Amino acid sequence: MGRPTLRDRLAARRATEAGLPPASEGSWFALHTYSGYENKVKKTIESRVDALDLADRVFEILVPTQKEKEKDREGRLKEVDRKVFPGYVLVRMMMDDDAWYTLRNTPGVTGFVSINNRPIALGSEEVQNIITGLTAQPPKLKASFSVGDTVQITDGPFADFRGEVNEVNDEKEKVRVLVSFFGRDVPVELDFFQIETES
Repeated sequence: MGRPTLRDRLAARRATEAGLPPASEGSWFALHTYSGYENKVKKTIESRVDALDLADRVFEILVPTQKEKEKDREGRLKEVDRKVFPGYVLVRMMMDDDAWYTLRNTPGVTGFVSINNRPIALGSEEVQNIITGLTAQPPKLKASFSVGDTVQITDGPFADFRGEVNEVNDEKEKVRVLVSFFGRDVPVELDFFQIETES
């Protein structure tokens, strides 16, 4: 029976583990890619690892993403995957000349993150924090407005009112808007999804 492919090993590992894969095999390195090519580079590396029989040296390829909520053009909330480190792919591997050459010459890759032309391994604690952070945090709604913006309230008892953003709390996904009532500005606290910026 042949050696399992990288894809099979990754699927099996993810199925049995909820956290970080064992760090005993290889070290983590960062590959710099052209922006927007991260997922394509990941797929190409997986194919090359299988084709060139490098599965004993390249163990895992990761494009760190985080779920965020954002409004689409119709104002509906949707979840999107945002790249945590645009332009980078993380690879857990045993560094040798063949593996370095194969990954370095993958289309879309500009090189390893290096010092004096020598790829530097990322600290295992650093990588563990990245991976834990990706799964531990619930999706966040990205604020598309800032203090001073004029906004339209789209939901709740103040729907159809206009106001000025007075404070933005990204952590709680809340915003304070000054709404004019009877000639006075009254602060109203709203969720991000309850307002939209006026164009």
